[in-house]
This record gives sequence, C-alpha cells and structure tokens, in this order.
Amino acid sequence: MAHTSSVKAHPYSNLIEGLKDGQIKFFNPQKLDDPRYDKLPLSIRVLLEAAIRNCDGFYTKEEDVENILDWQQQQNKAEVVFTPARVLLQDFTGIPAMVDLAAMRDAVAKHGVDPSLVNPKCPTDLVVDHSLQIDYSRPGGSNQEMELSRNKERLQFFKWCSNTFKNVNVVPPDVGAVHQVNLEHLSRVVQVTDGFIYPDSVVGTDSHTTMVNGLGILGWGVGGIESEAVMLGQPVPLALPQVVGCKLVGSINPLTTSIDIVLGITKHLRQAAIAGRFVEFFGPGVSQLSAPDRTTIANMCPEYNATVSFFPIDQVTLKHFKKTSDQEKLDLMESYLKAVKIFRSYEDPSEDPQYSEQVIEINLSSMVPQVSGPKRPQDRVAVSSMKEDFQSCLDEKVGFKGFHISKEKQDIRIPFLHCGEEYQLVHGSVVIASVISCTNNCNPSAMLTAGLLAKKAVEAGLVVRPYIQTSLAPGVGMVTHYLNTSGVLPYFSQLGFEVIGYGCATCVGNTSPLPEPVVDAIKQGDLVACGVLSGNRHFEGRLCACVRANYLASPPLVVAYALAGTVAINFEQEPLGVTSEGKEVYLRDIWPSREEVRETEEDTIISSIFKDLRQRIEKGNMFWSNIECPDSVVFPWDHKSTYIPDLTVKEVPAPQSIENAHVLLFLGNNVTTDHISPAGSIARVSAAAKYLLSKRLTPREFNSYGARRGNDAVMTRGTFASIKLQNRFIGKAGPKTLHIPSGQTVDVFEAAERYQKEGIPLIILAGKDYGSGNSRDWVAKGPYLLGVRAVIAESFEKLHKNQLVGMGIMPLQFLPEQNADSLGLSGKEKFTLAMPDSLSPRQQLTVKVGNRQQQPKNKLPSGFSSSLSDSDVCVPADQRREVLRRHRHVRQRD
Repeated sequence: MAHTSSVKAHPYSNLIEGLKDGQIKFFNPQKLDDPRYDKLPLSIRVLLEAAIRNCDGFYTKEEDVENILDWQQQQNKAEVVFTPARVLLQDFTGIPAMVDLAAMRDAVAKHGVDPSLVNPKCPTDLVVDHSLQIDYSRPGGSNQEMELSRNKERLQFFKWCSNTFKNVNVVPPDVGAVHQVNLEHLSRVVQVTDGFIYPDSVVGTDSHTTMVNGLGILGWGVGGIESEAVMLGQPVPLALPQVVGCKLVGSINPLTTSIDIVLGITKHLRQAAIAGRFVEFFGPGVSQLSAPDRTTIANMCPEYNATVSFFPIDQVTLKHFKKTSDQEKLDLMESYLKAVKIFRSYEDPSEDPQYSEQVIEINLSSMVPQVSGPKRPQDRVAVSSMKEDFQSCLDEKVGFKGFHISKEKQDIRIPFLHCGEEYQLVHGSVVIASVISCTNNCNPSAMLTAGLLAKKAVEAGLVVRPYIQTSLAPGVGMVTHYLNTSGVLPYFSQLGFEVIGYGCATCVGNTSPLPEPVVDAIKQGDLVACGVLSGNRHFEGRLCACVRANYLASPPLVVAYALAGTVAINFEQEPLGVTSEGKEVYLRDIWPSREEVRETEEDTIISSIFKDLRQRIEKGNMFWSNIECPDSVVFPWDHKSTYIPDLTVKEVPAPQSIENAHVLLFLGNNVTTDHISPAGSIARVSAAAKYLLSKRLTPREFNSYGARRGNDAVMTRGTFASIKLQNRFIGKAGPKTLHIPSGQTVDVFEAAERYQKEGIPLIILAGKDYGSGNSRDWVAKGPYLLGVRAVIAESFEKLHKNQLVGMGIMPLQFLPEQNADSLGLSGKEKFTLAMPDSLSPRQQLTVKVGNRQQQPKNKLPSGFSSSLSDSDVCVPADQRREVLRRHRHVRQRD
C-alpha cells in the first residue's frame, strides 16, 4: 500500500488520524470536509477509502478519488480502480494463478534476478476445497485415499506454494467449502496492516464470493486473469457503478422462515432489471435479518444479475463477529467504522444515503409462508389459503392441480386399525412427513426453527399420529451436529422424526412402505392422501404410488402438518391438536419467535461451527500433514507430469490487425463458459483423452478438466470440448468443427493445429450472451492458444469480455439489429480487420469479408461494421489500462 513507504509523500496524508493513542492510524475521508461524502452509499464509501489509501499517482490517481467522491454525477460514466484488501482462490481456479507465479520465478531466475522476490503483493488465501469424486459407494474402499492418490501432484504443489510464497495462505483440504471458510474464518470486517486500519474487501474466483457482502465486506467474483493481476498489485478497473437502494420495511410474519424471505427478496430483485449494478440494503426491516440471512441474500446475486448485494455493518454484524474476535478487537473495529461513517443504524432514516434514481421498496410483511403443490413445485399456495386451495383441488378436473372427487365422496371417512388403535383417514390426511435439509444447508435457521417447534410441541403434550411415515434426512453431518448442539434433536426423535441417514431419501421416492392398513384405507376410499416434505421434488406418485397429493414446505411447516395430521387446516382458526388434558394447542402457541431462533443460531450453532472450524484448521489433518513437497525457491518442474508440467512464460502481444482469418467455430446464442472450457470429466474419445492416453494414463486416472488446469496441453485440447457445443458448421452437438480449406470435419483442437501450421489466424462467430456462466481464466487462455484473435458476437457477458481483452483477443460486437444471419454470413468467408493506432470507447471498426466460398442469398456489402462497446472492459481507454493489459501473460509449453 502507498502509505507503507513515505506517509509524507502521500497526497492525502492530511487525512490520517489515530486510534488507541496513535498506535493505529487510518485515512479518514470525513476530513475532506466535503458534504458529498455523507450522501454516498456506504459501498461507495468503501471504494473511496481504498482509492484514498492506495493513491500512488500511477495505478490510482487523485482523479479516481474525485470521481468517486462525485459519484452522483459520475456513476456509470467515469472509470475508476479498486484495490481490494485480499484475494480469494479455490483450488480449481487457483492452480493456474499459482502455476503462473511459479513460472514467473523461473523467468526472473533465468535473467539473474533473485526468484524469491516474486510473491503476491496482495494477501491471497487459497482454499483447497476440491470436490470429492465418488469411487466407492459401499464400505471397503476409501474415497479420500483415492483423492490423495489422484490429486497428489496438485496437493504437493499447493503445499510448496504455502511454504514458499509470501502473502499466500493455503487452507488445507477437509476444512470446508471456500465460501463457508471465507465467511467463518477469513473475513475480518477490518484489516490492520503496518499500523493502518482499513475496511476488509475481497475479490474471489468463486461465484459465492458475494456472500461476504452480507457481513458488510465489499467483494465480488472475478476471473482467474483478473485475480492474478490483483495478486501482483494491480487494481481492478471498473465503471463507477450505479447503486440501487433496496429499502426493507414492515414486520416479518411470525410463521415466515428465512427461506421465505430470501426467496421473496430474490423474486423482487429479479423483476427489477438491475443487471451489473450494486444493490445496497437499508430501512428498518434490515435489522430483523440475521447475519446468515443477509449472507444468503447476498449469495443470490447471480439470480438477479447484480454485481453485489451490500449490507452495511451494524450491531447485528458486530454481534456475529463476537464468535471470532475478542472485545478489544470489536471495540477497535466499531470505533474505526464509526469514525469513517461506514457503520450505521438501520432504524435511523437520517443516516440513509442518496442512491441512484432507482429505489426498490420491499415490504417484509408481504412475504407470507407458502407451500408448493400438490403436484408441481411452481404451484405456490399461501399457508393461510391452504384449506380452501385443497378443497378446490378436490373439485377441479384432473390436471396439474385437480383430482375431480365428486361432492358426495369428499366427506368420506375410512376407519382402520394401527397397532391396536383405531384411526380415520380422509381426503387431505397426511401419511408421509419428511424433514429434509438438502436444500436448506447454507442457512441453518429453517432447520433450527423446525427443531424448536418440535421441542415446544413435545413440551405442550402434542404427538404425531403413529401411522404417519416420518423421517429426518440431514443433507450433511453438520446439520445433525448443530441440531444436537442446540439440544433439539431429541425432540425431533420424540415426534417420530428419526435421523435416517445422509443423502437423497423421501424426495426421490426412497420411502419405506406405508403400513398396510393405511394403504388399504386409501384404496378403499379412493382418498387423496398427502405427503409433506422439505426437499425440492414432489411430483405426483413420486413419494409413494398411493399418495397423490404431495407438498413442498419449509422444515417447520412439515412438522406442523405432521402434528395436524392433515393439510386441510387453517392454522389461525383451528388447533393443531388437543392434549391428553383436553387443552387445544394452536400453531401460534408453539411457533418459536425469530428472536429465539436468531439467539440460538448465533450463540449456539454458529459458535459451534466457528469452534469446529478453528480446531480443524489448527489441528490440521494427516491427509495434508503427510504430503511431502520440495524445499526449493523455484518449483522443480517435472516435464513428465500430466498435472503441472514444465512451463515457460510468454508475453501476450497487444491486439493486432487480422488478415484473411478463417472462422474456427460458428456458434449461436448463450454459449457459456462450460461450452468454452469444460470443468467436468474428460471424455474418453476427446482430444485431451488422446493426449493423456499417450502419456500412458488409464481412463480411471483422467480426473477432470478442473483438476488439470495447471496443464496447458490438456486445457488447450479441452477448449470447446463440451459434448453440448452447438457448432453451426456441424449441425449437431459435439466438440467438432469444419476445417474449411480441406472441408473435413475434425476435433476443434485438430482444426486449430492445422490452421496454426498453415499460418492462418482464427476468429469465432457467435450470437447473444457469449461467455455467460461461471468465470474461469481458461475460457480466454484456451482460445488464445488455439490461435483465436477475435470473437464477433451480438453481445458478451461483461466479465468474459474483460478476460478476452486481457489475453489479447478482440471482443467485437455486431452493430444493433445486425448478426451473422442478417448479414448473410456463412462462416466460410475470410475476415480482415485493420487495427487503428489507437482505440476510443465505442469506436466502430470495419471488418472486411471476402473470398466467400458460397454466395449467400441476400446481397452483402464488401464489408460490415462491428463496434466495441462497454469501454470499461473492451478496450484500453488510456495509458493506465494499457499498462494493466500489457502486464498479463499466458503460460505455454517450450
């Protein structure tokens, strides 16, 4: 950071103040004495503080500070830079970046420079959360041992990185998924470095990075190329974003769960057309959301296409961090945040900043608890209307919701004996109730609410009828752990909800047979019996052939309907049951309050999770401890390795003119990053498989493209290797293309090899939304190594466009209302593009088309225009962008 060398030389040294008797210093933007600061959204204040602190006159300029301060006028116009406090990598996306750094050490060593000088400048956390490939589904084999054997080279390399590079922290395997470790261990709200305190912030190569916004930490996902640039000290360039204010008002319905709220807010934001913007929450309703609620909402950013969903820090945030921080740290944190005004009270409207023109108001009281059914998940029913809705299902003709039961048969009651007791079944009787957590793992509040409800039900003297098939199927062992820690698991058991194991159960029809008298009674009365579960699948007959009506509900509502014994109930007006003393008990009598759930969640569950995580990190594991790694400053490459072979560094040249290029692929709309660079298994007939077979590997040892991202030979062959790729040259899905000069259909890699030997540059033609999906650096590196120099598409995913520019590939966009079809392109033409000496935003370039091998029906002019739009990611807008671009490299075999 700029302040670590010469504070006096810093252009904003006059803003420095002290805390703890001057032991800790910080830059205070309030000392600018500019009234615009108090009106800035808090997320923009974080950007401003970073710009002030890192202002060096080169990457970050005083002009950036002024533009951010003038956000109201400059939003969506000015380009600024952001220097995050840290970088977050996971193993699949992290290995290319770390391999690049290792290769850089080789490069500087060859020039006589000390290779130990090559280290990330920005603190970098790499979480080894590799996915577990299942080789053994029964006792007798160890999946973990297979993982160790299969990924030994990668893990050795990660351990070498951990021991050798400064500013790199590797979280070993078997600790947790990257986004959870980021939330529970790596995030700090504030950072203290070299005696200066400043807000925590992060860019990560995982799509779940945005979860930290729920803790008031600014962060979002980037590609591997962008993250590597940040690691080396370069800021993230971005257009100064618009910030949509999302005001939460109203009181949450007592029966509404966190899942209802998250899905409700997501639905509102999805309808608001806020793509590419920041969303910042404010209003009194925010105080009702727990920290896990906020992180879950922030994690839904991809669902509504926002860049971040930011929850400014408040007392709820600080209480959450009591689990990992002592009181002295919390006091320092609070003092600093209040001093720079990035701490707020949601109850005080005078603290509300000014947002962009668009402000969305969401009334939390409108989010009522709902269930889905009786046959399709999209058929939502408010719990308050459930009794009337089920009655209408009986009346309606057979269809998506109807069962067409005649009026005279709707009141039928069928008695039966079960375990010596007589019971009755009617239409709407619940015979299956299963609490499943596979869709409720990221936020434990729903499962905890169900457990507390079970506890109160038992204490009130309620029971579940013994003929109802009840079960508890936690998605992962951690669910059982926190249910047991909070003391609610025994109450589940007393109501019949016994833990049956981990995995797909009732929701896929893995239901033990219903008692024979129950089945006979259903058949005798032709009854519409019901199943209720908290999974995500419930089609007619899926749970059990004789159970026609199935409903998806939150875990606590599953317990409630099991207690009631029917779905045809109005919880407000009718009791759940009657105790042995004859007392009526209503759902409102036993439903736990949100405060009770939040207190138990924060003080018991989250504390337990934090403690368990700390122990696993501190203790380590034999799996990681026993891995041997080389003790050397430079990595001892093994040229025989099929994971991390010997590599060298070559500079990517600036975009150059293209002459007589052929089209490698002629693609349609919605080409995703999975199509461009698959992450899954390596098909046995693919070009990558042929390469691995040549290295004497068996198909069992192929592993995945994700695991082999350190090997350019595999990844280049894996580019456009998706079996779902739709290439218009071929007319069917598959990783094939047309080699135009010969007219032969070959693998994409083989065609590219031929073109490169012939000295022919390549382009790609595509439709709309080219490059959408999860970010990964090989979606740009792979095409570059195949010889692709430009992509001409109707539109691009913004982040992927940035990656293409970083690799020297020109992202060219058709003019509005134009595409390959409207211009009569067959894809078999030759394309020429003259690159001007300088490029300006939204500049139109002319692509000349000639030597077409077949004449299209529609007359085409000798050339057509294609424009570069979104200057923040398409072209270098000034010298600074040129510097950023020229410092990006690609690894390639000698």
